[in-house]
Amino acid sequence: MISAIANLMIPFLIFSIILYGLFTKKNMYDSFLKGVQDGFKIVLDVAPTLIALFFSIQIFRSSGALDLLTSLLSPLGNLLNIPKEVFPVIFAKLFSASAATGFLLDIFKTSGPDSLPGFMASVILSSTETCFYILSVYYSSIKISKIRYTLKGALFTTFTGIAVSIFLCSLFISSK
Repeated sequence: MISAIANLMIPFLIFSIILYGLFTKKNMYDSFLKGVQDGFKIVLDVAPTLIALFFSIQIFRSSGALDLLTSLLSPLGNLLNIPKEVFPVIFAKLFSASAATGFLLDIFKTSGPDSLPGFMASVILSSTETCFYILSVYYSSIKISKIRYTLKGALFTTFTGIAVSIFLCSLFISSK
């Protein structure tokens, strides 16, 4: 029942917009084209920032810096019961959700989704945000260059989400 309603929502919305245009005698096609043009301008404004961000992520990963950082943090991870496979997910999620999802899928292949690394990475991935991606895309699209306290607040909440996720996952897995 819910699936049938969900499948009908978009056609209903489109039909409603067309009916609105007919009753108000507005040219909805011109409004649609204006919206597409505005959206395309935003994409052109944001594209350089996105390309630079994705390029930087690939350089960080390909250079071995991510592996070095993971190996440096492994002793701390052992102390806090954080599997070393989870660190790439944490770092990648700060910049790109798709890169973090790729690391998560690698964990699923090697350790399995029901393992501590798979479970913990899944919870961390769903309880954090792509801070640098959001700041670069949204702030560049509205031409804000001074982020003031936004980065500090975003990193604080992200690392709080990571800490709570680690605590809850360790608690849940140890109680099994």
